[in-house]
Amino acid sequence: MPYTLEVVRGDITRVNTEAIVNAANNEFWMGSGVAGAIKGAGGQVIETEAMNKGPVIPGEAVFTGAGLLPFKMVIHAAVMGQDLRTSDRLIRQATVASLNIAEKHRIQSVAFPAFGTGVGGFPMKACANIMVTTVRGYQARSQNIQRVVFCLFDALGYKVFSDALAAKKT
Repeated sequence: MPYTLEVVRGDITRVNTEAIVNAANNEFWMGSGVAGAIKGAGGQVIETEAMNKGPVIPGEAVFTGAGLLPFKMVIHAAVMGQDLRTSDRLIRQATVASLNIAEKHRIQSVAFPAFGTGVGGFPMKACANIMVTTVRGYQARSQNIQRVVFCLFDALGYKVFSDALAAKKT
């Protein structure tokens, strides 16, 4: 089932979706960036639950409750290992793993941050192209997801993801 794709600028903990995705390390400790914002807004319980599900192989994902946040779940995508570095392959795998969890749990709307572009140091433009292409490619498998949102905190991320989404229209 085709779903809509959107790009929004703002705080992922305030986006209007059923679930949000955390760009995580494979042991799921939540430091700064998106993970820190999610833990700060949702509470320590999110990190504790996530860490109890790790470690996993980088590229995999798990889900937890959302603590004090209004979401049905937080999906934790292990986009990097303990070296805090990522790659095209890991971004692609973590995106698919996150969509698989959303699909399995009948989530209709999910918001993604830009994977690996903070601590991971991955280039924003490459990340946007990989994630947009991967999310579009997943549509044929989707039965439940109706809306995917890329939520970017800053103007650069918003512009780069907006450009990638416009350039990749089929």
